[in-house]
This record gives sequence, C-alpha cells and structure tokens, in this order.
Amino acid sequence: MIDPLAALRPGAHSAVFTCMGVTAQDRVFILTDRARVAIAEALAEAARSAGAVVRIVQLEDYAPRPIVAVPVALHQDLVTFAPSVTFYAATGQKGEITFRIGLRVFLVHDLHVRHAHMIGITEQLMTQGMTADYHQIARLTEQVYDLARQAHEIHVTSPAGTDLTARFDPALRWVPCTGIYHRAGQWGNLPEGETFTCPATAEGVVAASVLGDYFSEKYGVLPTPIFFHISAGEISRVTGANQALVDEVTAYLSSAENGRRMGEFAIGTNIGLNGLTGNLLQDEKLPGIHVAFGDSYPHETGATWSASIHVDVIPTSCTIELDGRTIMVDGKFTL
Repeated sequence: MIDPLAALRPGAHSAVFTCMGVTAQDRVFILTDRARVAIAEALAEAARSAGAVVRIVQLEDYAPRPIVAVPVALHQDLVTFAPSVTFYAATGQKGEITFRIGLRVFLVHDLHVRHAHMIGITEQLMTQGMTADYHQIARLTEQVYDLARQAHEIHVTSPAGTDLTARFDPALRWVPCTGIYHRAGQWGNLPEGETFTCPATAEGVVAASVLGDYFSEKYGVLPTPIFFHISAGEISRVTGANQALVDEVTAYLSSAENGRRMGEFAIGTNIGLNGLTGNLLQDEKLPGIHVAFGDSYPHETGATWSASIHVDVIPTSCTIELDGRTIMVDGKFTL
C-alpha cells in the first residue's frame, strides 16, 4: 500500500524541527484547507513526534471562500487553544490577502506565536524548497542582510529587460528571513530565504516571469514577461504581450489605495533552488530580487503606510549592485 505522506515527511521534518524548532512544550495549530490536508497531516505527524499538542482545522469549516476577514470562530478557537506555533498551509484565493494579513498580525503581535506562513504550499515545494539546507540559507541571508541594510542604492538588471534602481531610507528596517524561527513573535514564509524592506523610492522597469497573490496559482510561469514601469516608486504603466493579463493586473493593482506603490524590495537567498516553479511562495526565494506593489509590511519595515493588496513580481537571472558593489551576476551570488 502506498503511503501518501512518504514524500512529504522530509520537508515536514525540516519545517517542524529545523525551521520552527517545535518541542514537547509547544502547542501547534495548523490551518489548512481541503486541497492541502495531506501536507497538514505531514506537519502534524512531525509535530506530534516531537511531543507537541497539535490541532488541525480547515478554512472551509469557518466560512465560504474567499475569506476576506478573520472569522470570529477562528479567532475564538485560536485564543482558546493558545498556540505557541502556528502553520498556515493552504491555497490562496483572490481577495483573501486582507484575511491573511489580519490573521498574521493577530498571531504574531497579539498571540506572540512562532508562525510559518505557507500560502500556496504544494507537494512539489515540500520536496524542493522545504528540503534545502536551512542552516546554510540562514548564514547567507544574514550576510546579504548585513550588506543590504547599509545600502543607499541598489541597481538590478536582467537579460529579459529589468533595469531598476531602488533607493532606501535608513530609518526603514531590512528584515532577514532566514527560515529559522525559534523565538516567540517570529514569522516567515516557508519555503524561506530572503531579506526585504520597503524602498524609499524606485525608478525603472521590472520584467516579471511570475506574479504573486492569486495570479501565481492562476498563471504559473508566464510564457513571456510582463513589464512594470516604475516612476517615483509607483507603477506608471504595465505592458506585455498578453494584453488581457496586462489589463487584469492593472485593474487589480488600481483597485486599492497604495496598490500601485512599491511596498517591498527583496533579495532571495535560497541557494537550494535552481529554477522557477510558477509558485510564488518558493519562486520569490530564488537567488535574485523580487519587488511587490501594495502593502509595505509596516509592522516589520517601519513604513508609515499600508495597502489591502500585495502583489509580488519576480524577474530572473538578475545582476545586483549595492552602492556599486556587484553581489550577483546572472542569478549567482559573487560574495
């Protein structure tokens, strides 16, 4: 008989033990959905093997999808269970980002849990990005973070047409996402490996091959790039061969206050990855950069503005210069 969890166990072990440091003293709350129950079960099995108390719940038990705000019953269940570690291992749907942002803020800042955000996780990602060497990724992430947080200007180019210059305010924080979250109040996206901040401003073009939010699951790796033209830190226009996609992206970004504003600039550091999958959760950790339009993660970066949407865009084969120092050529670190 085939064991449905066999392929998932190494990644689940890495997530539970290496990344989140689960022990017998922990209470682990796993929020999943009907499409990702097997992954949730693998995470639960690993957590129980550590001696932790575990509860799995499904989004569909609380409200019809898409869920746009934290359901009262879910809020109550979390308060009653009093978790020390939480996993969000579920698919994403259009319009749910406001729910996920609100949930994350509640978990991290009110309940002070260690939170693993695995939006869009798949079996492929569990066997790829989640089996990487997170101790090595953590060391590289800290190295890149130490350089980036001192940078005034970062210039990025790519063969597909990216030519972006971002400038940074030293008052805004860079956040190292090492993948190792063993202290209360820490959180990250798993698979992990990046450092990010909110840029002060940016000018240029990003040629994106993968888009975030619901676009990731809907479109995967784009057959031709979509181009984001940026002026004074905001999108001035979007262009590309697929005009229907251009129109869809433009309408979505324009649907919210600050939705066209660049809220994130990040450098991916997961050197265990070697190509795009079409899944944003993993692809944004690929060595290179990604930027996002919309929410600036103000709780983390110190930015003074926010948005109800957050759409990441990922170029590939990047060359990166920090204040004139080259740290990456064609997607390979030169540190």
